[in-house]
Amino acid sequence: MGKPIVAIVGRPNVGKSTLFNRLAGHRISIVQDTPGVTRDRVYAQAEWLKYNFTMIDTGGIEPEREDIIVKQMRRQANIAIETADVIVFVVDGKEGLTPADHEVASMLRKSKKEVVLVVNKVDSLKEEENAWEFYNLGIGDPVTISASQGLGLGDMLDRIVENFDKYNEEDEEDDFIRIAMIGKPNVGKSSLINRLLGEERLIVSDIPGTTRDSIDSTLETEHGKFILVDTAGLRRKSKVKEEIERYSVIRTYTAIERADVCILMIDATEGITEQDEKIIGYAHEMNKAIMVIVNKWDLIEKDDKTMQRYKEDLQMSLKFLKYAKYLFISAKTGQRAHKVLEIARECYDNYSKRIPTGILNEVINKAVLMKEPPIVGLKRMKIYYATQVASKPPKFIFFVNDSSASHFSYERYLENQLRESFDFSGTGIQIEYRERKE
Repeated sequence: MGKPIVAIVGRPNVGKSTLFNRLAGHRISIVQDTPGVTRDRVYAQAEWLKYNFTMIDTGGIEPEREDIIVKQMRRQANIAIETADVIVFVVDGKEGLTPADHEVASMLRKSKKEVVLVVNKVDSLKEEENAWEFYNLGIGDPVTISASQGLGLGDMLDRIVENFDKYNEEDEEDDFIRIAMIGKPNVGKSSLINRLLGEERLIVSDIPGTTRDSIDSTLETEHGKFILVDTAGLRRKSKVKEEIERYSVIRTYTAIERADVCILMIDATEGITEQDEKIIGYAHEMNKAIMVIVNKWDLIEKDDKTMQRYKEDLQMSLKFLKYAKYLFISAKTGQRAHKVLEIARECYDNYSKRIPTGILNEVINKAVLMKEPPIVGLKRMKIYYATQVASKPPKFIFFVNDSSASHFSYERYLENQLRESFDFSGTGIQIEYRERKE
């Protein structure tokens, strides 16, 4: 499964965004920023010690106010809380305990999630005694920090990652293949899932999703056990205005991270859009197994070459996805819908594939004999041996004399050799160089 989700919540002006931006700007903590769909950054990939996780920033919660904007902020925070595995509850150490803090604490207790209480704006040892009153919230020992000065962040992160082992222990869905259906609104994601659920006799159960814009459904077929995640459709950036919708975007990115196979659905009558390229590009960066489904194929006037031309046009737009599997269907009529899970299973099997070291090195040695690494500067990279260190996605480490002598074109060549020899169609793979002295 994917990374744990950490939501930063609290009432307005306690320093949530300052904390988020401090972590997001900290070189040790952040691996990369997720491309968002709003001007405000609300989502980032983070790393602490041996743990990788996803951070979500939220708007302030004001339980006692009822105006429309505050209602939206409360709703988006609730979505983040429901989506998260660990919640960082930020309070203001200078202002002290407030009735609104009690209200938020009550909301968090009902969520049954792991909560780390963080007292912000504690800028000196002398001010640490201000944290004592927050024990009255009844959600554990507070940890004091100063987000603006970067104080106490290590202790806070230690407390956060303590909960990840429990998260991993509870994650017992390894025998299920998680499939995330992604794409714009109204391309037929829900229709396809309903078609798959309706045609299969061995439906295990329906699991309600964590928000109204997403449903996770489980089913078992001859091809295996699947969890189908129906995500909210993503609109163009200019159309993402409401706070509630930007958290639908978070749900989609989270679904991608936790998926084994990502299926991009495209409306055959509209073709691919920039937003489609962006969202599937994120799945590509995560090296997920990827399938592209062109839906509403029944509405297209066609001859015997239409499908091939359409596929070639798609591949031209998605040059970075040469390995993806393609399928043309009609969720409405059922045309080729029965092949969706079969092909998704093929993608997953390649995503999970492991290659014995001996066979791998035979292929790499042959590839090097056919084409030597180029000279970069004054050096030529020499490959000693290779090994696969992980699957889901497949990751290969090449031990070399000098990694600075690597060239992207040769890495692409090696990747192509791996794909041709071992059939990694439908999945991303990773290649990493490590230096080893002769």
